[in-house]
Amino acid sequence: MNPTILAATTGRILRQLRHDRRTIAMLLVVPALLLTLLNYMFADQPTPPGAPGTFDRIALVMLGVFPFVIMFLVTSIAMLRERTSGTLERLLSTPLGKLDLLFGYGIAFGAAAALQATVAAGVAYRLFGLETAGPTGLVILIAVLNAVLGVALGLFCSAFARTEFQAVQFMPVVVIPQILLCGLFVPRDQMAGWLQAISDVLPLSYAVEALQQVGAHAEPTATVWRGLAVTAGATVVALVLAAATLRRRTG
Repeated sequence: MNPTILAATTGRILRQLRHDRRTIAMLLVVPALLLTLLNYMFADQPTPPGAPGTFDRIALVMLGVFPFVIMFLVTSIAMLRERTSGTLERLLSTPLGKLDLLFGYGIAFGAAAALQATVAAGVAYRLFGLETAGPTGLVILIAVLNAVLGVALGLFCSAFARTEFQAVQFMPVVVIPQILLCGLFVPRDQMAGWLQAISDVLPLSYAVEALQQVGAHAEPTATVWRGLAVTAGATVVALVLAAATLRRRTG
């Protein structure tokens, strides 16, 4: 990668994103609205003494899941449009390399994710009284890493789609299984052995585990650091695979 080209690519993507009001609304407004919905859903749920409230438990995990899902959807479609419009072919005829382009996407949308996570966390903590034993900053960091993971997987999957509809069809294959098996609905150690084995290789499982640890412990635990490392490592692997499979055109 060339640092100068990478910086220019990141700037171009950020400028495009700034002028796309619909995408900005999806990134910033949708998570806040979904958290509002969760708050009213669980507002009157009884809580056993000493146990975290249902909203605290669910909303904490959703602060990491929402960015993952939204960024996967946005970036898979954005990259497909670059390819179908011929923009990608023109860009790759310049000194721009594939890794410059894909890591530029990761950095640009990572910056957008930082803003997204900050807004969503502000709504959850300040407006709806979310309580966690660990620091808010660590929750935001995990949410941002989840978002960048969604970006990386979206870029990778976009290489196998020819239309926007096909890009969206990867969600039930790539995104939904990770949500179902991440430990949100059933603790991973209570799953059937084969389901737990699948869960063990899905990066979202480790991010959710890290968020749950932040909710329960005032200081970062080894599980939190492992979750951060696995999520970051999976992101880099997905970006490299996306570069290896990236096509100039959709044919």
